[in-house]
Parts: sequence; C-alpha cells; structure tokens
Amino acid sequence: MSSSTFATLRRFARSKRPLEQCELCAAPLAHEHPHLVQPASRQIVCACEACAMLFDGMPAGKYRRVSREIRRLTSFQMTDAQWESLLIPINMAFFFRSSVENRMVVFYPSPAGAVESLLPIDAWNEIVQENTALNQLQPDIEALLVNRIGHAHERSQAEYYIAPIDECYRLVGLIRVTWKGLSGGSEVWTEIGRFFSALRAAAGVVGEEAHA
Repeated sequence: MSSSTFATLRRFARSKRPLEQCELCAAPLAHEHPHLVQPASRQIVCACEACAMLFDGMPAGKYRRVSREIRRLTSFQMTDAQWESLLIPINMAFFFRSSVENRMVVFYPSPAGAVESLLPIDAWNEIVQENTALNQLQPDIEALLVNRIGHAHERSQAEYYIAPIDECYRLVGLIRVTWKGLSGGSEVWTEIGRFFSALRAAAGVVGEEAHA
C-alpha cells in the first residue's frame, strides 16, 4: 500500500463522528438526550435539555416532551380472543392516545415502517376496563407496547409495557433496517430480543389487581 493510502486511512480513522444537534437551537447533543414529539405530525424531535425543559408537563402546544419512564405491566389482563378482536395482523403493536385526533390509535411494525391499524373501540374499551393502568397513559408521549410474539409460539409469556413513544418508534426503525427476505432473517429477531431485554432491564414493575 502506498504512503498516500496510509495517510488517507489515518485521516479516516481520526475523523470524528458528526455530532447530533438540537433541532430547536442547534446546540450539540450527547448520545443520550431528550426527545420531543410534535402531536400534529407525530414527528420525533431531538432536543437539548434547555429546550426540552420548556415543554416539561405542557399538555398542549406544538411540542410535548417525551416521558423517559418505562413500566412493565406484570399482571396485564388480555385473552387471546381479546387480542384477535383488535384485528392486528402481527403479535406486536403499540397504542397511544392522539390529542389532535382525540382518539386511541394503534400501530404495528413492518419491514416498511409503522403501519396504522383500525382499532375497534368496543374491543379496546373492554381491555381498558380490565387494566386500570391504561387510564394513566399520557397522550402523544406514552404508549402501551405489546409483545406477544413469544406467547404466540409458546416460547415465553406475553409482555406489556407503558413505554415512551420514541422507544416504540425506535423498535419500528430497528425492524425496518434489519429485516431481510420474507421471514426477516436471524438478525432482526436477535435485535428484537435485545431491544426487549434492554426495555425489561430499564422498566419499573407495576402489578395490577387480577381480573377473572
């Protein structure tokens, strides 16, 4: 290899990864930084702490600060028949209340990104009646994240979380970029497993009164 090639490689090795910037004030951001959501467009926005603080606890406005709290609902009540009544074609989805549309919406991940599914209101209301934690969902910024993939294949229990909305979209992005072929390939399932392992480790546990 020539000396010029080595010089090029040295410059490449020394080059720093471009810093992310706050999308409101252009300040440089750390790897871990707050997110805002724009309810009208459902767009996730990266922000610095100073800008994010402007939207702390604001129920209305152009942006809302995304919650960082993760809660695992260990006693969540949902039968297979109730899940099937929601008409979701796969065993993973997230549900949140849109303040703009004043309704619950549901999305499921796909190789093409997040897909919205029609949510039968009667079926959803029945699930809410049996799981009072769902009444505490903060509009736009928190979602019920459901993972029933292992349950569907009798490998593990179903998992239910109240999760930040940006985590739900991160899962969608992860699936989109790692999906290969018709079945997804081994990489996507490995990454999904890592995602939920990390979510489980970060989550606080919320038990609920069981309902028959």
